[in-house]
Amino acid sequence: MRDLRAIALFTALIALVPLLTHSGVVLNFVMMSLYACLLAQAWNILGGYGGQFSFGHSLFFGTGAYVQAMAQVHAGLNPWLTLILAVMSGAAVGCFIGSVSFRYGLKGSYFALITLAFAEVFRIIALSVPFTGAGVGLMLPLKESAANMQFTDKAGYVWLMLGLVTIALLATTWLRQSRFGAYLQAVRDNEDAARAIGVDPFKVKLWATILSGGLMAAGGAFYVQVFHYIDPGLAFGPATSVEALVGAIVGGMGTLWGPLLGAVVLSILGDVTRNMFGQLPGINMVIYGCVLILIMLFLPRGISGLGESCRKLFGSKKDSS
Repeated sequence: MRDLRAIALFTALIALVPLLTHSGVVLNFVMMSLYACLLAQAWNILGGYGGQFSFGHSLFFGTGAYVQAMAQVHAGLNPWLTLILAVMSGAAVGCFIGSVSFRYGLKGSYFALITLAFAEVFRIIALSVPFTGAGVGLMLPLKESAANMQFTDKAGYVWLMLGLVTIALLATTWLRQSRFGAYLQAVRDNEDAARAIGVDPFKVKLWATILSGGLMAAGGAFYVQVFHYIDPGLAFGPATSVEALVGAIVGGMGTLWGPLLGAVVLSILGDVTRNMFGQLPGINMVIYGCVLILIMLFLPRGISGLGESCRKLFGSKKDSS
């Protein structure tokens, strides 16, 4: 109940932001922070709670983004309907990747590499076939209205993103408190021991991949609606995968609020980097890499585990003296 109350309070406070300010800078920061939180939360379900590190989560992001764009451009479907289709497509790709990987016992670095490989395969396919726009990409027709999920100001996108993040937080809360979540964490800690007590690691990891893929696809669909454009590099490139995993690791893997903290930190770093270096290519990836190294060295539990890390650090020094 405490987690649910905290989520309700968080949702209510963020929902008030567009009513208290009309600053495009503030609303854009909140919107992009929530967007980064959704990506990190999606990765956290599989990587943090399931222990299955993925280097290619852009695979699910790009799938959702392209389904969202193609359904509108080629079929003329309503964006609210295509959002559901995008989430289902990401979950379906997650089911496929999970079946292929876990059926043959792939885990650890092998699973990380197979997600990275499939993201590259999907990028090449998107570059090659005409209905994805090939290398040119797809651009949504401009039809500004709430019914068309194209809002006239950033407030609408903030509320939309807040709804998706709230769903992700509720899913993570359920994961923390449910029997399935206990099974997933047992598989993460010791797969052989979990199997010995009757847990089916294949099914548990498969469903975690499906859930993670669906949430990541929702992030891709949101990206398309905000920027009205997608191409293979944006959809399936490594930048999105890095943003998702770094946000979760920096904030604290396997926690409810860690990905949110990590997303806010990365958003602040992104804004500072752009102000200092402009649009220098790749500078954000360099900054993310440096932050990740520092976190792994000095805060292995992430920002959310700062108190525990400090207690262990100073406790060990006190014991040694």
